[in-house]
Amino acid sequence: MQLFYTPDINSDEYTLSKEESRHCIQVLRKKIEDIIYLVDGKGGFYKAILIGDNPKSCHLKIDKVERNYGKSDLHIHIAIAPTKINERFEWFLEKSTEIGINEITPILCEHSERKVLKLQRMNKILVTAMKQSKQAYLPKLNAAVSFDSFVSNNTTEERYIAHCVENDEKKQLKEVIKKGADTLVLIGPEGDFSPKEIKHALKHGFSAVSLANNRLRTETAAIVSCHTINLINQ
Repeated sequence: MQLFYTPDINSDEYTLSKEESRHCIQVLRKKIEDIIYLVDGKGGFYKAILIGDNPKSCHLKIDKVERNYGKSDLHIHIAIAPTKINERFEWFLEKSTEIGINEITPILCEHSERKVLKLQRMNKILVTAMKQSKQAYLPKLNAAVSFDSFVSNNTTEERYIAHCVENDEKKQLKEVIKKGADTLVLIGPEGDFSPKEIKHALKHGFSAVSLANNRLRTETAAIVSCHTINLINQ
């Protein structure tokens, strides 16, 4: 089942974007009266019928609508320092969407190696991953924010900072996750959070956790966090 992204759908007929129309007609070779499935990124799942096969403006008639498709009561938020190599961060975006994530915030830390992000490209990756994994909710991607500002203004129910300082007492994330609770995990850059940042997070109600016995790359740590939270909540 191929899904098409239709974020602005609001009536019983819809015209696909130029890009989606080309994919529908020229790549998938859909014909008049074929069934097409749509998602709006906000939980709407639509069954539609192809009534116009222009490869630049494919026209559809909505046949059935399902709201809150695949909705979860859980909210998973990963705040992560962007990786120096952009492809690794994009890999995280793709895989976390497939696993199940609700919100992503790039955080700029003292040891951050990348501070300029292409949010438009990143959103496209999220959309593609959402469609590929047959989901109807698009993860929210926030603009990059400083670590101190983000931590100082966050009130998520369950909030954790995953750092690599070995002499600190930390429990494994899987041991402290509360089932059904909104959860935020901070993931630092390759050089880890600074001692000042760790102290600042603890002061503002974050609990320090470990993710594995091995040292993980930034993007791997974020994926492990995302998967662990989902697994505990199954």
